[in-house]
Amino acid sequence: MSLFGLFDRRASPENPAMPLTDTSLLEWLGGPRVESGVQVSERSALHMPAVWRSVAVIAGVSAALPLHTYTAGTKDRLDSPLLDDPHPELTPLELWRLAYVHRVLWGNAYIQKLRAPSGQVKELWPVAPDRVQVAREKPSPDNPTGKWFWATDDWGTVWRLTSRDMLHIPGLGYDGLTGCSPVRAAAQGIGLAQAAELGAAKLFGRGNMVSGVLQTEQRLTAEQASKLKAAWQSKVGGIENAHEVAVLDSGASFQPVTMPLRDAQFLESREFQISEIARMFGVPLFLLMETAKSTSWGTGLEQQAQGWVTFDLAPTWLAPTEQRITKELLPAGQYAHYALQGLLRGDTAARATFYRAMRDTGVMSANDIRYLEELPPILGPEGDLRLQPTYMAPLGSNPLANDGGAVPAPVRAAALMAEARRLMAEHAEGGDDAHDDDGR
Repeated sequence: MSLFGLFDRRASPENPAMPLTDTSLLEWLGGPRVESGVQVSERSALHMPAVWRSVAVIAGVSAALPLHTYTAGTKDRLDSPLLDDPHPELTPLELWRLAYVHRVLWGNAYIQKLRAPSGQVKELWPVAPDRVQVAREKPSPDNPTGKWFWATDDWGTVWRLTSRDMLHIPGLGYDGLTGCSPVRAAAQGIGLAQAAELGAAKLFGRGNMVSGVLQTEQRLTAEQASKLKAAWQSKVGGIENAHEVAVLDSGASFQPVTMPLRDAQFLESREFQISEIARMFGVPLFLLMETAKSTSWGTGLEQQAQGWVTFDLAPTWLAPTEQRITKELLPAGQYAHYALQGLLRGDTAARATFYRAMRDTGVMSANDIRYLEELPPILGPEGDLRLQPTYMAPLGSNPLANDGGAVPAPVRAAALMAEARRLMAEHAEGGDDAHDDDGR
């Protein structure tokens, strides 16, 4: 069993193993304050809808992609019991989604390796990043990399582990040891967004958005004010009173109230902060349900999605995971690779055009295409048969050559029939020309 649970029970002031330092208390209360006056931490940042959505999109899409194992030479697909069932409780999607959430928020993902008596890794247990400290010391025979992990378990005991016991997937950093927390790097922008959201809530909650004010020249009692308000609403309220003229007595007048320009600009700043958060996490705005400044229809949306996969999701999040799994979890001669075909393929018409071109040029077989479409293969050699453009014969053969039966009879017959049709068409065209000459 792992020494580290899935939940951070240590990060509670009620836990006697938690040191009551300024840093730990700030983390529990919501993180250090930024200039906007809001406390920002990896956990409190999720209160911002744009941050939550960005984390959910990156972690959810990455973890849901099929993760396969291949041989380095022949590129044959292999079965990996560890990747297929890495945890006794969590599914592969849940485990890797949690790891990606840790990377997106803290900049680092830590997964403990549990080994069998033979030394083979049999289970993977995620560890909360705020329970791990990383340092590098002078390399030794027991730890050739010199990288050490000090991890605190559920009972407050600190363990000194090496890379043999801990799978570390760092994000973007500057020291080659750990990754930087995107939330800490963008704390000012996230804090400003949270402050704007809090300010907007107060703006509406305190009744500053009233439609207008009824004014009189005399002081009214509470009962008189209620009657005047009811009379006004009976004159102008409801659809049946649309375009009616209201008549007020006792010197009453109505003064409409509009939103001040400073409040309108304040609300616009909330939209700007969504763009800033999307830029920080590298997520397109349309994935954050923000389509006011971009089209949400047609090929524009498809191209944006493919651009996100090509320029951000694959190199920033998927490739480091693939290489770290290949380096530390798989035997020599094997590598891990995410199947991105489902994200990169276009619509039905575009896929049909692509497959037809690949099939006609001999690049893909029928089974190759069926594999990409997640369809069962065609049994027998016909499914793996590759064709060449000329008469659609097997690749590398000459359908017109008499090679003693090397070319299958149906293919040779089809080629001869095609050649016969061509000759007949040429003869027919020549006959028409000759008839015209005779006619003249």
